[in-house]
Amino acid sequence: MEKFESSVKQIPYSVEDVYRNISDLRNLDRVRDRVPEDKLSDFAFDQDSVQVKVAPVGLLKLRIIEREEGKCVKFETEQSPMPFNLWIQVLPVTDTTSKMRVTVKADIPFMLKGMVSGPLQDGVEKIADALSQIPYV
Repeated sequence: MEKFESSVKQIPYSVEDVYRNISDLRNLDRVRDRVPEDKLSDFAFDQDSVQVKVAPVGLLKLRIIEREEGKCVKFETEQSPMPFNLWIQVLPVTDTTSKMRVTVKADIPFMLKGMVSGPLQDGVEKIADALSQIPYV
């Protein structure tokens, strides 16, 4: 299993506010207008799952498999060209600020490692950047 981690992102909201929003995927409705339609389409979600078609990868479906109150939300792929787990960790910095890191563990076939490792690391960083810019109120 290969592990990809984002840099730590500072978030100007409390850990409680951030966790409440990332642990219920229906909150994605608030950021639907920020999804770049040229790269992502068929964006759909409910409380526990999200799906999106990513150009040129194809359809990705993820489901929340674990919630650790105020700390972490773990996802697992239900549909993906390459199975992976993703988790979003959030920790308090102060009463009104927190920090976040996104991690992906993927079982990448040896022949594809060189081709997908760079784009996967970039994708993890872009997810973390996007999550750090959401208004968590």
